[in-house]
Amino acid sequence: MSFSLIKEEPLKVYLIGDSTMSIKSVGTYPETGWGMPFVNFFDSTVVVDNRAQNGRSTRTFIDENRWSPVVEALKPGDYVFIQFGHNDEIPTKKSATTEQQFKNYLIKYVTDTRSKQAKPVLLTSVARRNFDEKGKIVGTHDVYAQIVRNVAKETNTPLIDMDVKSQKLLQEFGPDKSALLFNHLLPGENPNYPTGKIDDTHFNELGARLMAQLVLAEIKSLKLDLSNRIVKK
Repeated sequence: MSFSLIKEEPLKVYLIGDSTMSIKSVGTYPETGWGMPFVNFFDSTVVVDNRAQNGRSTRTFIDENRWSPVVEALKPGDYVFIQFGHNDEIPTKKSATTEQQFKNYLIKYVTDTRSKQAKPVLLTSVARRNFDEKGKIVGTHDVYAQIVRNVAKETNTPLIDMDVKSQKLLQEFGPDKSALLFNHLLPGENPNYPTGKIDDTHFNELGARLMAQLVLAEIKSLKLDLSNRIVKK
């Protein structure tokens, strides 16, 4: 007798977004996108494909032909986690989009994903480390984060509100200790940044891991079937 074993293909989770999510080059360490530790929290039935790129907006990610290959590769049941806003919302950036353009592009990502019977998940942008003089966290994504929330509601798409969740986390750490989550370096502390670095947008390894854990907690809270594949320690 001969038996043929059919190995089920792993579920793929595509991450599309900007530098707060992306894979970093060795030359930029300890800067770390939250998508980097995110890959390690799932069992062997899940493959995370992080396509996020530094500096990209909803528009430039498409214009540079980064979205089409994802759509072509999608299979029924796959997930696409969509997190843009940092580079859309700043009018002086070449990557900027108007509020209406931002909404339209988000809808396109959702529609294209569903056209392949895959599952979109929308995420608001992670918060910047921005405190007022009283030590209260101040949002910097208010307008564009609300657009993401509106699109999620209008299209009945699962939403992970990282703007709210990460602001809450940073507030718990406070103005001083929250710096431990970002790419803050003294002169001479790291050869990649000989003159030091003060970056309140991009995370170090600890910050990225905590942001990834916020995403994982929301996957469980939303009861996505993906939650059954998260490794439970």
